[in-house]
Amino acid sequence: MVHELRDNKPSEAQTLDTFRVCEKLRPHLATLMGTGGFRALLTRALVLTNAEVTGLRTLRVNEAGLLEQLEEFRAQSDAKKFFEGGVVLVAHLLALLVAFIGEDLTVRLVREVWPDVSLNDLGFR
Repeated sequence: MVHELRDNKPSEAQTLDTFRVCEKLRPHLATLMGTGGFRALLTRALVLTNAEVTGLRTLRVNEAGLLEQLEEFRAQSDAKKFFEGGVVLVAHLLALLVAFIGEDLTVRLVREVWPDVSLNDLGFR
């Protein structure tokens, strides 16, 4: 998340970037598990996130594995809640990946997307 938010962008653009992390992971994960597999994984992560962050129930994962109704959620939320929703969603997505494919493969996939990010102190365990 820090890597995605490092540019000097307005805070509104930065909050959207938290959700774009999922979009950046999508093609890599779809290659591994297919679009349907990624869609199922993101849908499960969204369900888990809904339990922690209220207001996300308006979001849906479409057939292509993209989040829909993101603008509506942003319009109904303050910036802090919107940002928190993105962070929690990404955390659940990565935790599910670790549970299903293991830490090593998850780290390898994350390195493909963000090769210049240090992943030495992740501490998935």
